[in-house]
Amino acid sequence: MIQFGLESVEPAPSVVSIGFFDGVHRGHQTIIRRAVRAAEDQGVRSVVVTFDRHPMEVVAPGSEPMMLMTRERRAQTLADQGVDLVVMLPFTDDLRHLSAEEFIDHVLVEPLQATRVVVGANFRFGHKAMGDVAVLSEVGPSRGFTAEGVTLLELDGVVISSTEIRAAVDRGDVELAQRMLGRPHIVDGLVVRGDQRGADLGYPTANLEVDRRIAVPAKGIYAGMARLADGREVAHATSVGINPTFGGTQLRVEAFLLDFDEDLYGVHLAVDFRHRLRDEARFDRVEDLVAQIGQDVELARRLLGV
Repeated sequence: MIQFGLESVEPAPSVVSIGFFDGVHRGHQTIIRRAVRAAEDQGVRSVVVTFDRHPMEVVAPGSEPMMLMTRERRAQTLADQGVDLVVMLPFTDDLRHLSAEEFIDHVLVEPLQATRVVVGANFRFGHKAMGDVAVLSEVGPSRGFTAEGVTLLELDGVVISSTEIRAAVDRGDVELAQRMLGRPHIVDGLVVRGDQRGADLGYPTANLEVDRRIAVPAKGIYAGMARLADGREVAHATSVGINPTFGGTQLRVEAFLLDFDEDLYGVHLAVDFRHRLRDEARFDRVEDLVAQIGQDVELARRLLGV
């Protein structure tokens, strides 16, 4: 179940994990699994608390990072981790000015009746980020809960973090991003009309309108799977770039869906990125571009097994 805000949450004993959880990566999943197991052991509900926007969007507008997923996808992905309840809090100016103890009382104790709080070892909260695992452990017993800070997960000696994954996506290393996330990086968008040049070339593409705050891979050609609103999955070869052969300047995400010919205008499409095929390139002749697209599609088929 997903609820927005605390007002409608029914008070009940809970094991709570809390964080922004952008990407819901493997490290986040480890934290949440610990909370779910603790809730099962205690016979209480498991709750994930997250926020509707990145805290830096309120604390220092303009300094917030690009997001790995939309708010809606983050909420649903958290819900898919097997928790009983996901609570998405509006991160307001009032919330950020709560002291650490006020935050504990306002969020963890009064509405959720926390019996245990499970967070990442680097979790910070409260005004000026003065709260941490040590504060939770110190204050918790007087409020009826214990606290656990989960050691951060590493991959090849590097701590898995949303920051590291954003960097991987930004340089087009979608394979590393997938290893850290535990699944491919996904970009959601509404299919809108583009230049319709792909159809003329024999490869009609779905032009995605993507929220400017969502991280898209570096310019290049990629392969993966696209999920339609009705749940169907279709293999794709996708260009992220500016179409330099035709003098383009605007960054676009254009997906060619393999063996698919339905009208997608106005349809929501979720495109995942599993393989980077090549860099974006400018071609002197359109014929050379078409030949290269054909090679890209064949490579995508081999890599995706379709």
